[in-house]
Amino acid sequence: MDNKIKNIPLDDRPRERLINKGANSLSNEELLAILLGSGTKNLSVKSLSSLILSKSGSISDLSKLTYHDLIKIKGVGKAKACTVLSLIELSKRINRKTESVDRLKFNSPDKIFNFYKTVIDDNQEEFYVIYLDAKKRVIKDKLLFIGTVNHSLVHPRDIFKNAYNLNSTFIICMHTHPSLDSTPSENDLLVTKRIKKIGDIMGIKLIDHIIITKNNYYSFLENGQI
Repeated sequence: MDNKIKNIPLDDRPRERLINKGANSLSNEELLAILLGSGTKNLSVKSLSSLILSKSGSISDLSKLTYHDLIKIKGVGKAKACTVLSLIELSKRINRKTESVDRLKFNSPDKIFNFYKTVIDDNQEEFYVIYLDAKKRVIKDKLLFIGTVNHSLVHPRDIFKNAYNLNSTFIICMHTHPSLDSTPSENDLLVTKRIKKIGDIMGIKLIDHIIITKNNYYSFLENGQI
């Protein structure tokens, strides 16, 4: 059976359906097909989309696919892999910005966990600093480090330079663990002690350091370590 897009009736093609009926009328496969734009000589773009989705297991797990995972799929080259990864990253950013961080008041670790858990990267550690004013209202959050968090990579200079520029009185550090284990490592303990000590000297108090995974969190404050 020939299932190429050009042989599908015009009104049933994904782009035309999106225009006429709205994006919410399209299946996941059709939405991805529009982004990919074309298939291969032997594979229609819809079939290619279906193949990519099957590799992820479910639409919610699509974000777990890496560049190397994608280019292993027959019919997916560099350009299509980059398109899919760009879609994933934009989706994360849009999801996070639906509620602007500068309107939030983080007065408990679970609020921070609930805000960030949907946008954390499953594949690498990310280190954020949340800057607060004298009334503990959020001024801004910044992603400062990506990669393995240790006491040599997390430099207080970058953390406190931003604090002064933003006129911040308090900070909350937050970083992610790609695993499902939020237990602090020895490096996590060293990083926290170092930041707290320097913050006390500089008059910018570290309120908490929170380790977040997809399913749980660990708060240094709640565990009496700050």
